[in-house]
Amino acid sequence: MACGKLEIDILNSVWNLTSSEDRSDISIQDVVEDLASNGIERAYTTIKTVMDRLAAKSILVRYKVGKKFFYSAALDREEMAHESVKELSEQFFDGNYGELVRFIENEFGLVK
Repeated sequence: MACGKLEIDILNSVWNLTSSEDRSDISIQDVVEDLASNGIERAYTTIKTVMDRLAAKSILVRYKVGKKFFYSAALDREEMAHESVKELSEQFFDGNYGELVRFIENEFGLVK
């Protein structure tokens, strides 16, 4: 479930829009505008392509209402973080969360 920087920016936008406006129908234009308000300028077509890829990965759900497509997150932020940490642990530490935690503590100076 690895995601690139723009994918994460889009997911954060979808999660923020969903929680701040208590809604689940998020359009591409909503995301374009939200990203722009945060200093991330991308073309509508770029955002559409990435959102469609996220839907193909089953990270976003894409559905049509009338003539317009909307998106919602298949996972909330915490579920996505959990899956990402699990994947990181499996890829680099044979699924050993303790080793992952020790690595993070040592790498970022969290151990005194």
